[in-house]
Amino acid sequence: MQFSKSTDYALHALVHLAHSDTCNNVGIKELSSTLGVSDSYLSKIMSKLRQDGIVRAVPGVNGGYELARPADQITFFDVIQVIEGRQQLFECSNSNSQQHQLLAKEEQEQKHKRTSNCMIENVMIGAEQSLHQYLREHTIGSILEESFKRCSHEEHKK
Repeated sequence: MQFSKSTDYALHALVHLAHSDTCNNVGIKELSSTLGVSDSYLSKIMSKLRQDGIVRAVPGVNGGYELARPADQITFFDVIQVIEGRQQLFECSNSNSQQHQLLAKEEQEQKHKRTSNCMIENVMIGAEQSLHQYLREHTIGSILEESFKRCSHEEHKK
């Protein structure tokens, strides 16, 4: 499994918006320059984030983007779902095979309560749920907080 570059750019753009010293919106040219990506590509990413209520577009000559909610309320999971989509990562494609039927029968005989008859899919769904939980625990705000801690720690070393 690999997340797209769009997810990378979206997360970095959100951190930049949250960290903006001006406390104002940030224009697409500044964002794209900071991230090293084209304006048009980043505009498509920001448009998705806007449609989902993660950022807000500020119109006008000095317009740009700003966070639509506090940084500590924007999880990595939120962003990844917007950019990558909301589909399940794994789906058993072998449910008609003899092996699958045998595993499903053994499972039923042992009376395990699972969300699926496919034991392989159960493992994969469990892994996906763990990943989702981990991504929900990390926010744009938590990244900034960690960054500030590291900077403060480095300053104290000097």
